[in-house]
Amino acid sequence: MEQKKGADKGIDGRIDFHEGPGQTRQIILSVKAGRLHSSYVRDLRGVMDRERAEIGVLISLEEPTGLMRKEAASAGFYTSPWRKHPRLQLVTVEDLLTGKTIDRPPVQASVTFKRAPKAKGTGATPRPLDFTGDDDA
Repeated sequence: MEQKKGADKGIDGRIDFHEGPGQTRQIILSVKAGRLHSSYVRDLRGVMDRERAEIGVLISLEEPTGLMRKEAASAGFYTSPWRKHPRLQLVTVEDLLTGKTIDRPPVQASVTFKRAPKAKGTGATPRPLDFTGDDDA
C-alpha cells in the first residue's frame, strides 16, 4: 500500500484479519526499543481506540514491567467467533524468535479469495525425461 512518509502516529504495522465476508478487523503493532515505560501501553491503547483496532501489540526488546502488564490486562479481551484474545498484548523480540506468536483470530484466506478451478488434463501421455546426456532421444 502506498502511503506518504512521515510520522507513524504510533503505528509501526497492521495485520488485517477477517471474521466473515466484508468483516475485516485490524491489529495495530507498535515497536519500542530501549527502556520501556508504562506510558507506551497507554499510548497504544489510545491508538487502538482512534484506529478502531480490535487488538494492539507492543513489541519490545526488553521484558515488560509489572505495571505495563497490569495496564495491558486492564484493556480486557476481544471476543472473536472462535474465542477470546487479549486486546492489548506485550511481546518481546525474544518471544517471537522462540516461536511465541500474537494471540489473534485465524487467517481465513477462503473469506477473501475464491479457489481456482481444477485444471483439466490434455489427455496426452507425458514422455519420461532422459538424464543420460544423449540428445538422440
